[in-house]
Amino acid sequence: MNLLQRLGLLALAACIALPLQAQTPAAPAAPGLKSIAIAKVKVGTAIAAAADDKKLSLDRMTQSMDGQLIDRLQNTRKFQVIARSDADALIEEAGATGRAFDFGNADYLLVVTIDDFQDIFETANFAALGQSAKRRTIRFSAVGKIYEAATNKLVESANFQEKVTDSEATTAAIRSDGEISDELLVQLTRGMSEQIALRVADVIYPAKIIAKTGSTVTINRGDGSDIATGQLWEVFAVGEEMIDPDTGISLGREELSVGKVRVTRVTPKFSQATISGEDLGIDKGAVVRRVTE
Repeated sequence: MNLLQRLGLLALAACIALPLQAQTPAAPAAPGLKSIAIAKVKVGTAIAAAADDKKLSLDRMTQSMDGQLIDRLQNTRKFQVIARSDADALIEEAGATGRAFDFGNADYLLVVTIDDFQDIFETANFAALGQSAKRRTIRFSAVGKIYEAATNKLVESANFQEKVTDSEATTAAIRSDGEISDELLVQLTRGMSEQIALRVADVIYPAKIIAKTGSTVTINRGDGSDIATGQLWEVFAVGEEMIDPDTGISLGREELSVGKVRVTRVTPKFSQATISGEDLGIDKGAVVRRVTE
């Protein structure tokens, strides 16, 4: 066989191999994993106007929340997260690689609007001691709304509030308008983002029992959620779907209390709890909700 014939056979083998490689299926996505798009955090017009002298603090907080919301929702391990605040970078990447870029494929859309913001400094001077005490209080609230992306139907709306205070003693030479620390802003936005992410996860994926062995149950909530050892959770058996007779709208499924469990162990992906008190039908698939003691 001459060189030309060998090259021809190699080219033919390559043509046969390429289609086979192209047909290799990609790993399937988790069937129950929903995607959620996060809109860039908005600030109410009136709040933005009233916060002129604190615009820097408000801007920092808003930018921090954009990133914190992405992180907290991703850590619920319940969603494929799409961040609209990263749209410019994603569009640029899509153009460079030729991949499609479309937020319309999301199952849900989360919109967060800041509707109250206060950043207050208070200073007390002690002339005899040559010192002053400074306190900074930051308070803000936001409205979180979850929409079905395909229909624009409002699924849930809730208000969230956060407030933090910090103080330090300073010498009289320190300027009274100096900022104590931006750690307060990070602390505030992290707490707010945690509240919102947990609410979103609970609305779309209520915590459930995924296994039961004797008096021990396993719950599909782990690190990064609001579950912790020692907490008491109530267990509900899920019944029929309930329809409002006036509107025909689904009100969700009936929930009947069948007992309580106390959390004994938390792992990165799940938690375990022991039945506390009477068991009236606690079983796999039941919904669990935290009890405030």
